[in-house]
Amino acid sequence: MTDDPAAKSDAADLVRPYVITRGRGHPTREGLDLVSLVIALPGDESPHILDPESTRLLALCRGGILSVAEVAGHLALPIGVVKVLLSDLMDTGLVATRRPIPAAELPKTRLLQEVLDGLARL
Repeated sequence: MTDDPAAKSDAADLVRPYVITRGRGHPTREGLDLVSLVIALPGDESPHILDPESTRLLALCRGGILSVAEVAGHLALPIGVVKVLLSDLMDTGLVATRRPIPAAELPKTRLLQEVLDGLARL
């Protein structure tokens, strides 16, 4: 063992994923994938007691819309853990998720160019 304070701090920061998810391996919600967009909903989280990771996740999502993969990257947590935490926050009504807009539903580039050209002529 070492008496190095930095080594003790690193050991204290190491938390197993099953501890963060309270032993759960699967989210309570279906349909969360890497490209699902996470949106923090307006509201007060004070009635809900959140663990530190959920608090960080919620604060991160309040900064803007992120994908599940981006949230996992920012929090340095495995995707599975983030999905469990997100489903918990969805169950409490603090966040919502949605699928990204499929390419088939996006406007065509030609149409957008015609709109820009029309606006330029004004």
